[in-house]
Amino acid sequence: MKKIIIALALITTGAFAQKSDLKASVNLDTITLGGGCYWCVEAVYEQLDGVTSVVSGFSGGKTANPTYEEVSSGKTGFAEAVQITFDKSKTNLDEIFKVFFTVHDPTTLNRQGADEGTQYRSVIFYKNEAQKLAAQTIISALKKGKVYDSPIVTTLEPFTKFYEAEKYHQNYFEKNKNQPYCQMVIQPKLDKFEKIFKDRLKKKE
Repeated sequence: MKKIIIALALITTGAFAQKSDLKASVNLDTITLGGGCYWCVEAVYEQLDGVTSVVSGFSGGKTANPTYEEVSSGKTGFAEAVQITFDKSKTNLDEIFKVFFTVHDPTTLNRQGADEGTQYRSVIFYKNEAQKLAAQTIISALKKGKVYDSPIVTTLEPFTKFYEAEKYHQNYFEKNKNQPYCQMVIQPKLDKFEKIFKDRLKKKE
């Protein structure tokens, strides 16, 4: 973890370090990420200051309106993903990517822990060249810093379509905190995130 903290402290793709130059008005943008089970990724980003919404769903496949059961087969081409909407006056892609590469393992191909299959691949779905460049920049910096012992296998795929998952998948951790998967898999990721990004957590109401 120490290597990751040091590397992330040095990496910047742009404006977040210069908060005084950011506009105070709401300026929303979206990014779609896949980092294993979307319950895990959703739970983390819901705690990041500046994120206004996180929706669990599917991206990267070719058929329309996939179901969870279809995607779980690993044969659809879809990845479990989250679509993150964020206020650029409070956060940006730089920080969002730092969180992404902290809370999941980008070196395991088509797998996160016990979750295995192409639907669990590490992927960034970029919607424009700016997002692609930002992703390439942080990946290059992580490689140069030798943060991971194994090669980064995160793919960069052009965003085409995002399909929202069934209702019971949304806010899953918040609604099922005591379930074994939530306690054994999601909670440790949240603990890690909250430790490293403790100054960037949303204020609890």
